[in-house]
Amino acid sequence: MENFSRKLIDWYRENGRDLPWRRTKDPYLIWISEIILQQTRVAQGYDYYQRFVTRFPDVYALAAADEDEVMRYWQGLGYYSRARNLHAAARSMAEAGGFPVTYAGVRALKGVGEYTAAAICSFAYDMPYAVVDGNVYRVLSRWLGIDTPIDSAEGKKLFVRVADELLDRDRPDLYNQAIMDFGALQCTPVAPDCLFCPLNDSCVARLKGIAGSLPVKQHKTKVTDRYFNYIYVRMGAYTFIHKRSGNDIWKNLYEPPLIETDREWTEEELYASPQFRGMLAGGEEPIVRLVRKGVKHVLSHRVIYANFYEVILPENSASFAKYQRISVEDLHKFAVSRLVNQFFSLILEPNN
Repeated sequence: MENFSRKLIDWYRENGRDLPWRRTKDPYLIWISEIILQQTRVAQGYDYYQRFVTRFPDVYALAAADEDEVMRYWQGLGYYSRARNLHAAARSMAEAGGFPVTYAGVRALKGVGEYTAAAICSFAYDMPYAVVDGNVYRVLSRWLGIDTPIDSAEGKKLFVRVADELLDRDRPDLYNQAIMDFGALQCTPVAPDCLFCPLNDSCVARLKGIAGSLPVKQHKTKVTDRYFNYIYVRMGAYTFIHKRSGNDIWKNLYEPPLIETDREWTEEELYASPQFRGMLAGGEEPIVRLVRKGVKHVLSHRVIYANFYEVILPENSASFAKYQRISVEDLHKFAVSRLVNQFFSLILEPNN
């Protein structure tokens, strides 16, 4: 066991990534990095982290911001509930007087699970809590040859116990960083570098030739197809948006008028539909233009097929009255999904 942690840490000291959140013991900065990296690769999250902590350098700055601004700084990262939870947790910490200094206090923050709490407490406070994420599952399942499904109750308990037993309690911060980077860079999901792996003489998966089949998952994610028809309204210097609400994707982000259907519609079907006609003031017949058809946007549990339309109306039109009318020049002030941002880019930058 000691040999395992020593080899990992030695490997990390030679190969570990030099990242800004690893050069600090500030729990706030570590927390921000961990939330960003929950569903985001380091290469993508790096610039977002830098911008976010420059604008919101501590709990109090984040707590004092309004939600729309926080969402704008998060725009493009996806999984927007992370940003809402960050903001809510920051406000609770500001009221309590600062970042919690115990594992229980960190774990109680909104949006913080066992993995994130272990990461923060080990990196910031050197507390002996083992992280268990996708990289750790992969490294441990291969090294030990564990084929218990990682998404089963039995598997989760087993890997938590094994991770805790293997943790270097004298250097929990180094060990946790090491095993995560080892999974990300060496023991990768596809084509792991087994030949030059420091653990190759003791790795069960390598000895048995089963690295490609580990870790095991018992459930496949069910993916749902959805069909969106977005409508960009051009009414002189103005357009229309609304904020998404309810328990659905992109909650509290803004978007142009939307008609969601159970299948892909033709242009004629959209134009004749009660949903579209209901957006128009009586008797108005706008110019309707199809901008892009069948744009595929993949999320973790959904695939969205989107059609983008432009509707042109006179500036004194009474149509789209239930939506928020804004100046086109102010569009950048509103946080939108990556799909909507793509639509706006097509409309506002026709040469792109």
